[in-house]
Amino acid sequence: MKNKSMMFLFILILSQIAVLGEVPLKAATAYQSTWASVDTHNPAPEWFQDAKFGIYFHWGVFSVPAFSSEWYPRNMYHSGSSEYNHHLSVYGDAYSNWPYHNFINGAYDKSGNWTQFAPKLVSAGGNFDPNAWAQLFVDAGAKFAGPVAEHHDGFSMWNSTVNEWNSVAKGPHLDLVGQFAAAIRAKGLKFLVSSHNAYNFTGYYQWVPAQSDSSLKKLYGQLDKATEEQLWYNKLKELIDQYQPDIIWQDFNLSQISESQRLNFLAYYYNKGVDWGKEVVATYKDGFDNKGEIFDYERGGPAGITSPYWLTDDSISSSSWCYTQGIGYYSTVAMLHSLIDRVSKNGNMLLNIAPMADGTIPQGQKDILLGMGDWLKKFGEAIYATRAWSCYGEGPTAMGGGSFTTPVAGTNKDIRFTRNKANNTLYAVVLGWPGNGAQLQITTLNSSRFDISTLTSAQLLGASAGAYTNLAYSQNSTALNVTMPSAQPYSALAYVVKLTFSDIIPTLGSGGGAIDTSKYYKIVLRNNNSDVLDVNAANYANGTNVAIWADNGGANQQWKLIDVGGGYYEIASRGNQSYCLDESQVTPVNGSNVQIWQYQGNDRQQWKLVDAGGGYYEIQLRNNSSYGIDESQVTPANGSNVQIWQYVGNDRQQWKFVAVP
Repeated sequence: MKNKSMMFLFILILSQIAVLGEVPLKAATAYQSTWASVDTHNPAPEWFQDAKFGIYFHWGVFSVPAFSSEWYPRNMYHSGSSEYNHHLSVYGDAYSNWPYHNFINGAYDKSGNWTQFAPKLVSAGGNFDPNAWAQLFVDAGAKFAGPVAEHHDGFSMWNSTVNEWNSVAKGPHLDLVGQFAAAIRAKGLKFLVSSHNAYNFTGYYQWVPAQSDSSLKKLYGQLDKATEEQLWYNKLKELIDQYQPDIIWQDFNLSQISESQRLNFLAYYYNKGVDWGKEVVATYKDGFDNKGEIFDYERGGPAGITSPYWLTDDSISSSSWCYTQGIGYYSTVAMLHSLIDRVSKNGNMLLNIAPMADGTIPQGQKDILLGMGDWLKKFGEAIYATRAWSCYGEGPTAMGGGSFTTPVAGTNKDIRFTRNKANNTLYAVVLGWPGNGAQLQITTLNSSRFDISTLTSAQLLGASAGAYTNLAYSQNSTALNVTMPSAQPYSALAYVVKLTFSDIIPTLGSGGGAIDTSKYYKIVLRNNNSDVLDVNAANYANGTNVAIWADNGGANQQWKLIDVGGGYYEIASRGNQSYCLDESQVTPVNGSNVQIWQYQGNDRQQWKLVDAGGGYYEIQLRNNSSYGIDESQVTPANGSNVQIWQYVGNDRQQWKFVAVP
């Protein structure tokens, strides 16, 4: 009895300590395999938002032929393709005597050369040095990094018990993921693994003939659907259990996997994160719901600030994700400016490199990474641990606008904004030297939009971290004018002006100072204050017309203004923020419809608010400033069309922005 009493007292004490926060007791299973449960997961922990820049690499069996792209395993079976013809010429017929798995098991090509994915560590006399790779990633300024653990080809780069086609059992006989996990974590970086396996059995090996061997069926994605989906889950579970990744990145076609298995994966990974005591990140291109996970734009990003927090994966090469002979590269300045642009728009960038099959990273790729790292080492204050401001920037160079948009270099007229987390420092990153003694004109910060009464200093970041040069500044109705040094103090790929305030950064106005970009608004017609801009909530689709309707408080009648620079806004619907106000004609004419369309960043989707007096505004089209939003009926009624018309100043062309909760 005494022992039972003591045990009860001990448990009571522990429970009280837990309540006080001293011993964090947690439920054995924090997440269930339901959307309602996994949606409570924090998709973008603070460490991820602080990191900004990561590196991964397409390196594997597909690197051996070094021809065309990482889709070689698929296209070598496509009769008539360049890969098919190359394979036939160099190796043999893919169908009869030289299948893809020869690159794994090893075989002689037509010239008598032994051909196999079998990189050797430097300690074994080879060229593969994971520690040197990890140091390169650090020198590049990356904060997270990791391998493509399995691409569409179905070859696992780790010691797998569920897939005999792996890098320990075959080929290099090395746990490659394990090598990278140890090397990357030793440098203090977060560890990422990427899986592209969903496409392995949902279309990648379209032209491979039916296999009779059960093992080859597994490699070529020819098992029954239930077995393939379980294998997909089991592979991810192995990666989680063996390597405790901070980020699991997945490629497309997750939507082709049953919902129950997708949820099983998310719940398992998130629960493991709880067990490990760390916040983990899952990314996706399809198949998840953008609540507990991070959406990834392939080779691109949005044209403006987009919430929730997002990621893009881009590549150092325009021609291939894996190494190929004659591979081409983007310029260092284009890659760096793309990173700066994406950070300013509330995103991170994951940059792919393409090592050679033997583990050599080509010097051209190193040069780009080291060039980016040199800039980030000096000016990273404006990138790392920052947050997007209410406006991403200004200037003539459009970047982003969706997936598959080419990285481009900006000009000395292009500026991108970031802010510190304390919200008392604004960084203006100029994508070129403005000129010796020149006036840097930051038009977004003109006197009609921005109050500089609490601005205490403007400084140019120096060529070494922590060095600053004070700059003179003045403001007028056109811009905040910052005077550059009379002689260019150093050469850099971009220049940072640091604006420090005695209090929080002032709210950016619309020109009349009425708009808070953190809020939603109903847009009220002056002709009849009970009518507002409305979109049919049941029909969020490109081309749906916008109408006038009596105010009913619905999300389809509420709008968010997203600053796109230069005094213009995207006007996004609260009901579905990927859709915004759009003018239907390339060349506007009186009577052109105003519609909703997914935001592409063109000038038919950007609007300026021009003060019309009495708290009302003309909503002016960027494509042609003589046109604005107009209500088509003298006496408005529910369903009256909203159109474009040349501005004449009547009360059907004037609108009030009324904030809503």
